[in-house]
Amino acid sequence: MYVCICNAIRESELRRAARHTSGDAEAVYAALGKRPDCSQCLEDAEDILFEERAMNLCRHAVAA
Repeated sequence: MYVCICNAIRESELRRAARHTSGDAEAVYAALGKRPDCSQCLEDAEDILFEERAMNLCRHAVAA
């Protein structure tokens, strides 16, 4: 699914970047070489980043 239509950023790309990049959605977009255009996606992107990072922390806690 596309999270950002303007930049053609898929949810899977955003989740992968969330595991390797800190910061808010704009920082993650920058790491992907993109920047928000209309900014309609930023709230959804922030939710996805938060969810992915929380799941990643849980995975590491279980593995430890």
